[in-house]
Amino acid sequence: MINFTKDVSLLSYNTFSIEARAKLFCQTQTDTELIEAVKWCNENNTKWFVLAGGSNIIFRQDFDGLIIHPTSKGITLQPDNQTVIAEAGEDWDEFVEWTIQQNLYGLENLSHIPGTVGASPIQNIGAYGAEAADNMLYVEYLNTDTLLVERIEAKNCEFGYRESIFKNKLKGKAIVLRVAFKLARNCELNTKYGAITSEIEAMGADVTLGNVRKAIINIRQSKLPDPAVDPNAGSFFKNPVVSIETANKIREKYPNMPSYEVPNSGVKIPAGWLIDNAGLKGFQHSKVAIHDKQALVIVNKNNANGAEILEFAEIIMLKIEEMYGVKIVREVNVL
Repeated sequence: MINFTKDVSLLSYNTFSIEARAKLFCQTQTDTELIEAVKWCNENNTKWFVLAGGSNIIFRQDFDGLIIHPTSKGITLQPDNQTVIAEAGEDWDEFVEWTIQQNLYGLENLSHIPGTVGASPIQNIGAYGAEAADNMLYVEYLNTDTLLVERIEAKNCEFGYRESIFKNKLKGKAIVLRVAFKLARNCELNTKYGAITSEIEAMGADVTLGNVRKAIINIRQSKLPDPAVDPNAGSFFKNPVVSIETANKIREKYPNMPSYEVPNSGVKIPAGWLIDNAGLKGFQHSKVAIHDKQALVIVNKNNANGAEILEFAEIIMLKIEEMYGVKIVREVNVL
């Protein structure tokens, strides 16, 4: 029988350290417990929300329903010696480290990203020229209407830049249970994005699977604040994708603007550069600030609530639109 706890603080369950409370709270370790929790909500007309690592969420207010905190664990290497199935509750970076210890290639560029395995297909997490979708095979999820476990192949997940079917058609209708990845025993390492190559050179090391991971961890730790010290949700904004004409117009005024072509979509401009170039790195308003080393990160400086953080984000978004004629949007989820 699953245990429900009343009036629970969510302060320690979100990396922004926002004080919000859940009317009801439970942890689930198995599919059966999760089904029981959702079934109870369906029968009692109670809204629910799955809160895992809390690294990509802002609580605008208290939650008048059941917060489900999944803690399922387990990583299984399949007989082909390349397919790996990980439970949704596994810590993402610990999972990536495990794959590298097994000499499996494919996830190394996604090192040191906070959150859980279960969040990886929802957000299609990405960094340093790689996305989770690149190596994803399928996702098993709970259909919250039928309470049946279903499987969807990666090719049908409608993956895009920080997008998936789980954020659109299946939003509120599916809870990720486990994810399967098809990895490689040997392949060319992707060191072209960012400062990976120069960091490996600075390490005085060879380009190996393990050293790519170490380099990326070094880079991320040098730029990104520790949520335990400076509460944050990582990259707050998505990189905007604009037309070639818009990109050229901005580059005429700012020749040093970096950009990346997106096939069949346009040109991606780093939101961090837009914010930094606008002179907003380190900018603070009331209790909230842009991090002084990474312009993509908003930091909760003094116990700000969700509404104050969102108000700050609006100031930044308006400034970017005024300066460049480009709209940037939040990457974090708001509840």
